[in-house]
Amino acid sequence: MKKLFSTSTRIIAIIALGAILFASCQKSMIKPEDGATTKKLPDEKPAVALTAGTINFSGYTWTVRATSSGTQGPGPNYWNSNNAWLDANGYLHLKMQKDAQGRWSCAEVTSNNNFGYGTYQWKIECDLNIIDRNIVLGLFNYSGQDGYDEQDVELSRWGNPSAGQFNYTVYPAQSGVRYKNVHWESPNITMNGTYTTHRFTRYRTDSIVYESQFGHYDAGSTIARKKFTSSDIKLSALNMPILMNLWLMNGTAPVNGQSYEVIIHEFKFTPLP
Repeated sequence: MKKLFSTSTRIIAIIALGAILFASCQKSMIKPEDGATTKKLPDEKPAVALTAGTINFSGYTWTVRATSSGTQGPGPNYWNSNNAWLDANGYLHLKMQKDAQGRWSCAEVTSNNNFGYGTYQWKIECDLNIIDRNIVLGLFNYSGQDGYDEQDVELSRWGNPSAGQFNYTVYPAQSGVRYKNVHWESPNITMNGTYTTHRFTRYRTDSIVYESQFGHYDAGSTIARKKFTSSDIKLSALNMPILMNLWLMNGTAPVNGQSYEVIIHEFKFTPLP
């Protein structure tokens, strides 16, 4: 004979379900001070993920993301381990394409190492003139606590074909206001080539400086630059893993119906002295 649930047990289950539904809500938009702007983003981490394996890139080990079934954030999207690989030069490829079931699938890798204060730099290859309005390339570190402790370089037009491609975003330390982020977007920039370098430097808890430039150089011609300070937002002091992902905003298929690929030639971290 099956054991029947008591009234108190059913009440606890209903409360738990409500908490899960509340936690799944998207980030809310809160207007910050000092002229910075906010943007609404989906949750950055999946509720459930299947570890598909690891790769070694730029001297570090990275876990490749794959979803066992269904869609997961950001997006939400499908995530396929076949969309991340290394070529003969040791460069990392991230590709957004249709899978064997005809679904658009995305790519993500996460470092097995944590990183703290210092400069995070990526040398990438892709045509940013033709990046579809629905595609997002994310280069960021993140504690795993949604709404906190995150610094992003995002190359995306966020659904607007005339918007700027270069976006810098910071989420607050865990003692700050949940989901209050500061965000800066460049103007629309015509690129002369496919090589760009992107970096941000975490200066203790005082400031974080973002910069993008033409070519693959440790110093070169600046495309965009932005500095956030502790007066703009409470900056995180945590050591965190690095994530690199290529995904579709709101899980919406690219307008041009084409796959898109990014080649990351190098990731380099230089700690502060």
